[in-house]
Amino acid sequence: MIRYNENKLSPSDKIIYKDLDVLINFMSRHGRILPKRFTCLTARQQKQLKKAIKQARILSLLPFNV
Repeated sequence: MIRYNENKLSPSDKIIYKDLDVLINFMSRHGRILPKRFTCLTARQQKQLKKAIKQARILSLLPFNV
């Protein structure tokens, strides 16, 4: 099983919608958000990631599907 936490985010790091390079790393090639077991993020970080990706999609910074 491949782990995708290449960025080594610490639990105190904030995930915001403007960091597209970070957000793209946590999405599959089809545009889906990767689950927590693949990203190795904490529950709080996974919620921040979900919120940031959804905000970026609404603002047309990321596509809804690829």
